[in-house]
Amino acid sequence: MFKKFITAALVAACVSALGAKAQTNFQTFYDFGRKHFTTTLEGFHTDNWGNTFFFIDYDYNNRIDKTVVSPSGSYFEIARCLNFWQESALAPLSLHVEYNGGLGLGFGINSAFLAGVDWFLHTGDFKNTLNLKVLYKQFVKMSSKVPMQFTAVWGCQDLFGLSGLRFSGFLDVWSEFEHAVVLSEPQLWYSFGTKHFNLGGEVELSYNFGGMSGFHIMPCIGTKWVF
Repeated sequence: MFKKFITAALVAACVSALGAKAQTNFQTFYDFGRKHFTTTLEGFHTDNWGNTFFFIDYDYNNRIDKTVVSPSGSYFEIARCLNFWQESALAPLSLHVEYNGGLGLGFGINSAFLAGVDWFLHTGDFKNTLNLKVLYKQFVKMSSKVPMQFTAVWGCQDLFGLSGLRFSGFLDVWSEFEHAVVLSEPQLWYSFGTKHFNLGGEVELSYNFGGMSGFHIMPCIGTKWVF
């Protein structure tokens, strides 16, 4: 959910083309902290040059007489990992480029371009993955004392040996003006024996994020449909 002024996940996230599968999914969340629904369309696709990750969030909080009548804002990210050396010893290393932007969210979206490197770690069966990213971050309309972002994205499939249980998420650290910002969104999903329908949720853990000072916890419950 407005995840990321950064990366996803997805939501998920931009992982290396090695061993990963293409996927598009649609998530619906109820945010108990902000008291509204958010939908996320998320996609991850690989090719011979690397992979592409994107997501589009819509926040449903535009109300008339307490009734939601339309989306109140949207947030978008698209990231490309370039890897032309997938058969070499440097296969885990990718070049990463990304754009973040949004509008109408009430707390100010600072659009940004990012570029850097991604290092992909995984177990032999690819059920457990970890991406570590070091990125240069250039905001469009604001400054940053340290124009960098550090990101970790993880995924654990069949957690505790339970088939269909997935633990995933990301951790982003960057700066805006002179303030450090931290955002993490761990997600837990269970597929109930089908690859399409998942039930679960996420917890947004943030520090100085989204116009809120200090540390905040925003739990959410949701569904995910994998196409």
